[in-house]
Amino acid sequence: MLEKMIEKVVNRKNMLRAYQQVMSNQGSAGVDGMSVKELSDHLHKNRDKIVADACNGKYLPQTILGVAIPKSNGKIRLLGIPTVTDRWLQQAVHQAIMPLFEAEFKKHSYGFRPNRNAQQAVQQAQTNINEGYQHIVDIDLKNFFDEVDHCILLQLLYRKVKCPLTLRLIRKWLRAPILINGKLSKRRKGVPQGSPLSPLLSNIMLDELDKELEKQGNRYVRYADDFSIYTKSKTAARKVGNSVYLFLKDKLKLPINKEKSGIRRPVQFEILGYKFVPTYTKGEKGKYQLVVSDRSWKSLKQRLKTITRKTTPSSFEERIHKLKEVQRGWLNYFRMASITGKLGDTDSWLRNRLRYCIWHDWKKPERKRRNLIRLGVDKDHAYAWSRTRKGGWAVAQSPILGTTITLKRLAKKGYESLLEHYQKVAPHLNEPLYTRTVRTVV
Repeated sequence: MLEKMIEKVVNRKNMLRAYQQVMSNQGSAGVDGMSVKELSDHLHKNRDKIVADACNGKYLPQTILGVAIPKSNGKIRLLGIPTVTDRWLQQAVHQAIMPLFEAEFKKHSYGFRPNRNAQQAVQQAQTNINEGYQHIVDIDLKNFFDEVDHCILLQLLYRKVKCPLTLRLIRKWLRAPILINGKLSKRRKGVPQGSPLSPLLSNIMLDELDKELEKQGNRYVRYADDFSIYTKSKTAARKVGNSVYLFLKDKLKLPINKEKSGIRRPVQFEILGYKFVPTYTKGEKGKYQLVVSDRSWKSLKQRLKTITRKTTPSSFEERIHKLKEVQRGWLNYFRMASITGKLGDTDSWLRNRLRYCIWHDWKKPERKRRNLIRLGVDKDHAYAWSRTRKGGWAVAQSPILGTTITLKRLAKKGYESLLEHYQKVAPHLNEPLYTRTVRTVV
């Protein structure tokens, strides 16, 4: 039956599901410039030929479009964007072969798997730490998606997928050239980030690491190429770290970024945007709670700054809508963290940013004077503040706007504070003393 895997791939129901998934994912056009909106018409005209070519081994993937995406640390990440036709066919292959591997993936692999997510990975890390496994081997794979060895990956695929036509398709996608800044480059290793197949292929590759760690009896957490191992002593951590280094180097041919890898204690360790701080609650000695990492706070603040920049041509309603989208996604992700204090400070800063936008939108002194009077300021003070030489940011933080553009008035315009939203989604109702007493200015 496995030899007929290509029949499962091109099954009409499977192809329809793949089409629906590609449409819901949206995404940019590839090298041919075809958008997802054009895919339906394209398939209506060419579906039969594409399927026939896939079934007889004649299908040729198009070049991948390389797009550089800036990372928060100042570096760039190269994304590989296949054409929408290739994405459709890759999604169909993904759906057909995924059940073969998913059944054997390990319990503590959380990335890009059904009914698993990053929060579960973070919670497992916290459980390991709070159960005394506080010497953590933190390993950073160097450019993992660019370093995957095609021969090793195809051998791993062949264990489950015996169909030569399906394997040939996957091999062609792996070898498809990539176009970067108008220059075509051959590819002899690596899995392009941005394709529907890449998450599954990365899990297939690193499942070998999971098996090795479980064989050694280690506690670990893996989310795609982000993984950490938890031990009870520094000696054990060194031993495990050396063993894993050799396994990755010799068996999987994956290099480690030595500068970013090492043995950490919980307060030095970060995982998927979270970090750990000791709890100061009585009877909880040696326990750690979750907080948000400094980089994640910085990223949030930068996004909020962009939305509330006074020179950004947006109406107040548009700014509020964008703020809600950001805070909904960010707070839902970090809902497990204890962050009440920092959210309160961030809300105060954000409201002043909104007041600054309003003050800037009023522009002319006479309009400022009239609006201040409407908001309840007496004529003399309204005139004086409308002609002030203070900068807009200083005015935004002054009592004249704090007592007029109040939280109540902002709420009437649709504003919801980060803290209010957090209290709705946070799973813990009573925070530990730590977050109520330590206030950090953002």
